[in-house]
Amino acid sequence: MLITAESTVADIATHAPATITVFQRHHIDFCCGGKSPLADVCAERHIDTDALVAELEAVAMPQNDGPSWADATLTALVAHIQRRYHEHLRQELPRLDAMLEKVVSRHGHHLPEVLLPLQETFLFLQRDLLDHMQREDVVLFPLIVSLESRQPLSDPQAAKWIGAPIAAMEAEHNQAGGALQTMRELTGGYAPPDWACPTFRGLYYGLAQLEADMHVHVHLENHILFPRAAQLATQLTGA
Repeated sequence: MLITAESTVADIATHAPATITVFQRHHIDFCCGGKSPLADVCAERHIDTDALVAELEAVAMPQNDGPSWADATLTALVAHIQRRYHEHLRQELPRLDAMLEKVVSRHGHHLPEVLLPLQETFLFLQRDLLDHMQREDVVLFPLIVSLESRQPLSDPQAAKWIGAPIAAMEAEHNQAGGALQTMRELTGGYAPPDWACPTFRGLYYGLAQLEADMHVHVHLENHILFPRAAQLATQLTGA
């Protein structure tokens, strides 16, 4: 695609997935807040627009690009999200929870203004993500796969109300994004103190990786899977 100052962050990330690394490097939101034009984002963050466009173009060449999920089947995209993100999160969240508990028990008295609210925010995020993924896997994703394969639906009206669960999932994505932002601010960008032990440092590294994964995860759903599923449902119902 042609990348300009008027291109939205979400469109760039969708059509040239390799640019996601650039957005992550500059801490630019390409998932929940990705509908803003590049020029507006640069003005807000005091980034030179021409320089960022050049940086994005440099990695957006086809030979450097990642899989174009915008062109994949919805069934393949659902399977990718479940395998790459849902399964990984169900393993990673308890691991990070245990590390955080250990760090709080040993160092909570040193940094109570950081570690205690960090643990509270993480527990909220973990609880919501596990419930969120369960409802996607049991309700929304099977519906999307059934629509694409033209399988008979247990509820013939399901295609007409798909907008409701999509809107609910997007709202929960915004909540998760807020929790991730709170965690980043509490930790100063996941920068451990000089005296931090290996577990402490490993925790912050893991939380930073969680944030990076979540941004791509939400981008794939909000900007590719959900819009295409809604469009398909409209075509099938004639609504």
